[in-house]
Amino acid sequence: MTEHDPTVDRRPLGPGEWAVLGLLCIAPSHGWTIAAELKSGHEIGAIYPLSTPLVYRALKALEERGLIEEERVERGLRGPHRTVFRASGAGQLKFRRWLREPVEQARDMQTLILLKLVLAERASISPPPIVKAQREAFTAEIESLEAGLDENSGVDWVVGNFRIESTRAVLRFIEKLDRESRTRPHLVASA
Repeated sequence: MTEHDPTVDRRPLGPGEWAVLGLLCIAPSHGWTIAAELKSGHEIGAIYPLSTPLVYRALKALEERGLIEEERVERGLRGPHRTVFRASGAGQLKFRRWLREPVEQARDMQTLILLKLVLAERASISPPPIVKAQREAFTAEIESLEAGLDENSGVDWVVGNFRIESTRAVLRFIEKLDRESRTRPHLVASA
């Protein structure tokens, strides 16, 4: 294992690192398999594609933080040996906490919410813990945006209205997912 560097912990994990950590919380794997999962057009890669070099960079960063660890090294049939990683106990805990945290920034809504929903589904965590927290956060966000709308004009008014309507749309989706997840198990995987 790479020596843990506490200065790395200050930077929040990015979506790509969360995707890699989430996949390793579901099952141990090596970088090549994770990179295949995160290619554009694949299930998780359709939400947040990540190139092979960025997957390996994420693995290094997660290992430096102590969130993943080497499980074993597999001999390569015709190529180099492959290191299989697994999430550490700290990584599992951090991932489960992240799944419950609402997405705060409107610009991150689509990517991060979908990433959390799909990873929760793949980890067989149902209903996804993000649903309730996100509903509460979006309701508060809409109220806050509406309260400041009267003070805006021109471009600020247009952008404010767009953010309100975008947030309402995602809130409707979250509420629908919450309602239907009770009657349709594994809702995200069947979508």
